[in-house]
Amino acid sequence: MPLLFALVLLQDTDATAAPPAAAASSNALLEMVHNSGPVAFAVLILLAFASLFSWTIMISKWRSFGAARRRSSGFLRAFRKSGRLSEISAIADQFKPSPLVSVFSEIHDEYARQNNGRGLPRNPIALERAAATASSEALTAMEQRMTWLATIAAIAPFIGLFGTVWGIIDAFHGLGTAGAATLRAVAPGISEALITTAAGLLVAIPAVVGYNQLTAQLRDFGSRMDDFGRELLNAIENAAMLSNPNEDARPAEPRRRGF
Repeated sequence: MPLLFALVLLQDTDATAAPPAAAASSNALLEMVHNSGPVAFAVLILLAFASLFSWTIMISKWRSFGAARRRSSGFLRAFRKSGRLSEISAIADQFKPSPLVSVFSEIHDEYARQNNGRGLPRNPIALERAAATASSEALTAMEQRMTWLATIAAIAPFIGLFGTVWGIIDAFHGLGTAGAATLRAVAPGISEALITTAAGLLVAIPAVVGYNQLTAQLRDFGSRMDDFGRELLNAIENAAMLSNPNEDARPAEPRRRGF
C-alpha cells in the first residue's frame, strides 16, 4: 500500500474500536507526524508521492506483462496449428501486445523482401538480425519507466535518512538552546526524526521487490522471443525444403514449448 494511503488510514482509524495500546501508538505516530518540522514534513510528502508513483508503475507493468503473456500463449497455439505463414500473418495483429508478434512480423517481412516468402531464404543471417532487432525493440518498449522504479528503490532510504539527520540536528539545536540536557527533552525530537527513515524504507522495500520481479519477467520474455525466433527460422527452412518452391511456405511442426 502506498505510504500516502497508509497515513490516511492511520488518520481515519477509530480509536474506540482499536485496543488501547494500539490506539495510543497510532495517536502518538500521528502526533509525531503532525508535529514534524517543515523539512521532515516535506520529506514525508515527497516519499508519499514516490510511493504512489512506484506502485502505479508496478501495477501497470504487472497488468501489461500478464496480458502479453496470455496473448503470447494464444499466438503460439495459432502458429503451431496454422498451415501457412500467410495465414499467421493475417491474424497476428489479433494477438498484440504479445512481443512474439513483433518478432514474427519482422522475420516474415524480411523473408518476403528476399524472395516473396517462397522457397529457402537467400540470406538467413538477415533473418536472424531481423529477429534480434525485433526482440530488442520489444524489450525496450516493455522496459519503459522501469528506470524510475529502480531510482525510487535506490534513493528512497537516503531521502528518509536526510530527514532523520536534519531532524536530529534540529533536536540537538533545540536542546542546546533550552539548556536542559535530559533524555526527556531530546527523545521527542529524535523519535519524530526517525519517522522519515521508516517512511523511506516503507517506500524502498516494495519498489526493490517489484523491480526484481519485473526484471525477472523481462528476462523471461527475452529468452522466449529468442527461442521463438529460432523456432520460426527453423520452420521456414524446413518447410521450404519439404514443399514446392512455388507454394507458400508452410511451417513445419515445431517442437512443443509452453509460454
